[in-house]
Amino acid sequence: MDRAKSSKARKVCVCKSVAFTPQSLQYEKTKVQMPEKSVRIGVLGASGYTGSEVSLSRNQQDFVFFLLIVRLLANHPYFGITVLTADRKAGQSIGSVFPHLATQHLPDMIAVNDADFSNVDAVFCCLPHGTTQEIIKALPKGLKIVDLSADFRLRDIDDYEKWYGQPHRAPELQREAVYGLTEIYRTDIKDARLVANPGCYPTSIQLPLVPLIKVCMANLIRSENIIIDAKSGVSGAGRGAKEANLYTEIAEGIHSYGITGHRHVPEIEQGLAEAANSKVTVSFTPHLMPMSRGMQSSIYVELAPGASVEDLRQHLKVFYENEEFVVLGKEKEVPHTRHVRGSNYCIMNVFPDRITGRAIILSVIDNLVKGASGQALQNLNLMMGIPENTGLTYLPLFP
Repeated sequence: MDRAKSSKARKVCVCKSVAFTPQSLQYEKTKVQMPEKSVRIGVLGASGYTGSEVSLSRNQQDFVFFLLIVRLLANHPYFGITVLTADRKAGQSIGSVFPHLATQHLPDMIAVNDADFSNVDAVFCCLPHGTTQEIIKALPKGLKIVDLSADFRLRDIDDYEKWYGQPHRAPELQREAVYGLTEIYRTDIKDARLVANPGCYPTSIQLPLVPLIKVCMANLIRSENIIIDAKSGVSGAGRGAKEANLYTEIAEGIHSYGITGHRHVPEIEQGLAEAANSKVTVSFTPHLMPMSRGMQSSIYVELAPGASVEDLRQHLKVFYENEEFVVLGKEKEVPHTRHVRGSNYCIMNVFPDRITGRAIILSVIDNLVKGASGQALQNLNLMMGIPENTGLTYLPLFP
């Protein structure tokens, strides 16, 4: 507020998000007065794809997220980057490492231990799984934080240790963390200090399934025998130099991985179990496709007694009718990854299966935007009291 009084304010006409309930978002044209680039942002990363759009894990997925966040913030009217960390690239400019960002006037990258957070209001944390907990624990308590790693997604710290192979190092912060699936947990995110940004597969899967499985609202599908066949662009596997990610390994083929043991499984089951108010176990198999980005989840479900495919469609239509970034396709319209490339949209649809009593749900997102950095920005907008679509109204890139 002090900075606002001493700065020349710029009035910007935007589409304001008004959260009446977690299920309803209405947009109204309003004037928001805030100094340009007045919210000071730190982006903590290594050198992956999402930090520049924002997150690198042990397989360097975090730096992917780091890059995408930087790109998205370039056109954000209120968020300005004051700190960039990338230990392996400390002392270098962002343009020297990523030439596509050379036109941006940004601070040089520094080691996270050398960062001065007195000049920061909020942080995007795009660090590897297992390293984020101790770094966030050491950050000033007044910072708003969106973490793109998996370190705070699982509420049960025993589940974290089981799936990630090491004890949780900040259990007191885990109790504070809010899961950041924006359209489902909007009210909690708005008041949070620490948000655990969802994984890409869980985002594409939970957005269609949670409204359908939620006991108090729909109960339109059975919680048993849910089969998920999900496909991602290679950027979903990170930027690391791994044999499985080489062009000759990925091109002209499909690469299945993490069969029965992918780390997104407990995150998916956690969200569905909370909605169903009972334990949910899914069959989930992910695949890498020979494309740089994009994600499609094909979900096979059993209808609840008396429910029809049209019931599922109508419920999703009502549930998301006021949401800007979640779209239900027209009847029989098949969503494709090219329809969402480079955008924060999730497009879904429901189809009858040839097997009586079953339905097929298709859900597509850009794994780097709605599946990572875009949703992270949507969450921080909400946390800072800014219309949540700010900086995210990019149309999909086609062709």
